[in-house]
Amino acid sequence: MIDERRLTTEEKALKINLTSDIYGCFAEIGAGQEVAANFFKAGGSSGTIAYTQSAYDMKVSDGMYGEASRYVCEERLVTMLRTEYDTLKFRLPKKYKEARFFAFCNTVESLNYHKTNQGQGWVGIRFQLNLESEPNEIVLHIKMHDNSHKAQQDAIGILGVNLVHACYFHFDDLDDFLTHLTHRLPRDRMEIDMMRVSGPDCKTLDNRIIALNLVKRGITDATMFDLQGDVLQPATALYKKNILLMRGRFRPVTKVHIDMIEEGKKQFLQEKEVKEENLNVVFELTLKDLTADGKISDKDFVDRAELLSSLGYTVMISNYLKHYKMVDYLATIARGKRMGVIVGVYNLHTIFDERYYENLPGGLLEAFGRGFGHNVKMFVYPANNVDTGDIYDLSNIRIPDHLKGLLNYLKDNNKMEAIKNYDPRLLYILSDDVLSKIRASVSSWEDDVPVEVASAIKEHDLFGFRKEKATIQ
Repeated sequence: MIDERRLTTEEKALKINLTSDIYGCFAEIGAGQEVAANFFKAGGSSGTIAYTQSAYDMKVSDGMYGEASRYVCEERLVTMLRTEYDTLKFRLPKKYKEARFFAFCNTVESLNYHKTNQGQGWVGIRFQLNLESEPNEIVLHIKMHDNSHKAQQDAIGILGVNLVHACYFHFDDLDDFLTHLTHRLPRDRMEIDMMRVSGPDCKTLDNRIIALNLVKRGITDATMFDLQGDVLQPATALYKKNILLMRGRFRPVTKVHIDMIEEGKKQFLQEKEVKEENLNVVFELTLKDLTADGKISDKDFVDRAELLSSLGYTVMISNYLKHYKMVDYLATIARGKRMGVIVGVYNLHTIFDERYYENLPGGLLEAFGRGFGHNVKMFVYPANNVDTGDIYDLSNIRIPDHLKGLLNYLKDNNKMEAIKNYDPRLLYILSDDVLSKIRASVSSWEDDVPVEVASAIKEHDLFGFRKEKATIQ
C-alpha cells in the first residue's frame, strides 16, 4: 500500500487525474496561477479538468464575479467558488450525473517586486464527496513567508494540490486531513490562520475544534471565532480596531471575570483615541491554559468557548505564552490603534520576572519595549492578598526594588493603570474553587458565576456538572 506521506505534489495531482469520477474547474486570481498548472504537468488532466481561468485585470474580475471594493478577501473567494461550481453544473448536466464535481478557487496577493507587503490570500474548494449530493465547502486564509515571488507561487501550487487531494482521500479524519493539507509546507513557508468547513459531510465537524487544531499543531499561532462559533481571520476581524484583550483560563467564567472586563472596558473607553463603535473585546485562551495532565481536551476547550460566546465575546486561541508576543502580534493588526490589556495583579509578578526573558538579547527591557512600546495600555485588577486577606493592587504590589522605577515609568506615562471601580465583594471568587464545587455538586457555585453561565453549565453538563440534586452548602 502506498504511503501517501511520501507522495510528491506531482504524484498527488496524477492520482486525482487518474480517478475517473473526480471532475472540476479552477479559477485563480492574482498570484495563485500554479495550482491548475500542477495538474496539467502531472498528465492525464483531461479526465479531471473541465476548464481553468484567471483574471489579472480588476475589470475582468468584476465582469466575472461582480464589482468589489476588495479583491483579496473571503467574500470574493466565496463568490468565486459558488459561481464556478454552479457554472460547471449548468454547462455539464450529463457529466454531473457521472462524476463528483469540484470548483477550486483562490485570490492571492504574493510578495511584490519591492518586497514591501506580506504575501497572503484566500483559498477554497467547493466539492462533492458523493454523486449528485449537495457540495461541501472549505475556505482557508493563508500567510506566505517565502522571501521571493516565485517561491510563494510554488507554495500556493503545493497547497492547492494538497487541498484537493485531502478532500477526496483524507476527509474522514481531521488529524489526517490537516497532515496532508500541510504536507511539504513547513510553517516557515506558509501559515494557515483560518479554516472553515461547511456542507452535508461536515455536520460532525466543529469549526472551533479545527481552529484549536491549527494552533495546537503549530500551523498558526493564533485564530479566533465569534459568538456564533463562526471562525474569523484575525487580521480581517480586528483590522484597525481598538482591541481590548483579556487573557485567562476561564474555567469557568466567573463574576470576577465579568467585573474585570466591564470595569476595564469603562476605563479604556475614557482614553481619547478609543471609540465604542470601533472597539472589539477579545477573550484569549492560550494553549498552556487549555492543557490538563499534559493534554489538550477538545471538550474542555469547547465548554469554555461556549460560555464565553454565550456572554457575547469574541474568543481567540493562541500559542503566545508571553505577554509581549501577544501584544506584538495584535499591534501588526491594529495598525496604530489604541489597545488595552486587562490582567490580574498577580499576573504582574510573571510579567516582571526577569527569568522569563533570558532568551531575549535585551532581556526584560526588550520584552517591555515590545509589549508596551506600541500604543497599548494595561489595566490591572486587584485581588485579596493570599497571606493577609487585605486588598492587593497596583499601589502595594511587591516586585523587586530595582524594577520599581520601571513600574513607576509605566504608570506615569499612561501605560499602566489600576482598575478603580471594582466590586470588592467578588474578590474571594477563584475559578479553581468554583470548578471544584461544580464537580462536587455543591450548589453554592451558582452564586459565583453569571446567570447565563450557570444556565449553560447545567443545560449542557459542562465541567463535570451532574444533573442529580446538588448538595446545599
